Amino acid sequence: MRHRFHALCPYFAMFPESFAEKWIRRLSKPGETVLDPFCGRGTAPFQALLMGRRAVACDVNPVAYCVTRAKTNAPSIAAVRRRLTAFERKFEATAWDDVAGMLPTFFRHAYSPLTLKQLVYLRSQLRWRDSDVDCMIAALVLGALHGETRKSRSYLSNQMPRTISTKPDYSVRYWSDRGYKAPRRNAFELIRRLLAFRYESEPPQNRAAVYELDMRELPRRLRDFRAPIRCVITSPPYLDTTSFEEDQWLRLWFLGGEPNPTYRKVSRDDRHERPAAYWDMISDMWRVLGQVLCKRAHVVVRLGGKNLDPDQIARGLTASGMFSRRKVELIGDYEVSEIKRRQTDSFRPGSKGCRIEVDCHFRME
Repeated sequence: MRHRFHALCPYFAMFPESFAEKWIRRLSKPGETVLDPFCGRGTAPFQALLMGRRAVACDVNPVAYCVTRAKTNAPSIAAVRRRLTAFERKFEATAWDDVAGMLPTFFRHAYSPLTLKQLVYLRSQLRWRDSDVDCMIAALVLGALHGETRKSRSYLSNQMPRTISTKPDYSVRYWSDRGYKAPRRNAFELIRRLLAFRYESEPPQNRAAVYELDMRELPRRLRDFRAPIRCVITSPPYLDTTSFEEDQWLRLWFLGGEPNPTYRKVSRDDRHERPAAYWDMISDMWRVLGQVLCKRAHVVVRLGGKNLDPDQIARGLTASGMFSRRKVELIGDYEVSEIKRRQTDSFRPGSKGCRIEVDCHFRME
């Protein structure tokens, strides 16, 4: 049965656990370390733990860090229940009227009055960077913060995609035109129900090392990491495809960010948005891997882009490997898969988007 932590938080541009499982099984042994320097929702490091490996992961996106850390450093369900009960007992709805009332109009359309007050209360109380228990509660909220409410009672918001946060003005127009109202949800009850559902699967025994940082900072952070890293499974940002600050703005708000989409505020590295600079970013990835990987390491990269064909992707990855200052060899042929059911089709019908993904396996001497 699929581990229920895998779907803890729906995430845009994620690879499935079957992809991670295949390569982890093929390229590593139990006890060895798997690295993902662009961890997203943590599929590779979490799958590595399930398969008896060690795991290291990082991401500059606070949402990715929170979700990955929750999955790979899970506290006991009893500890989460106690903390959630303590929060609920201290919550007084009227004390949060002013805070909720100062938020932009979007929030009053997106959430029922009680739900919104519960969210701003939890947002102010959770110490998710300091506590594994609070991190798990925050991750559960992130997974339920928005979604297809008209199909499921597992979401807190008015009707929205479950993988991204649509823009505020667009959302309000969409709801108003269709007469959609925010559902009445008790956030504490919903989180408690989701907690029981997720923990039906036993969390892995081992814990991952998860860092909230730009992957270029990994060599410094891993300076004292003793275990050799011989396997990388990763998927860097695709060229001109998505921006996490824009697409995850509502989740970023819950974690302490602005109550609106931001641009280059959480991360100033916009090279994945500009074709002329894109391969510089990929070259930086290789520089980092050249410093942190042991000899005879394996690197598997899944990559796509709006205006890149498979040959361009494979050639670009291979050529930029020279910046590792080590011998990097493409093993076999690259694999191409078509993205048949794109997540963007549900909220941007007819958009061009990314249509293919390319998987490349490299050996680094």
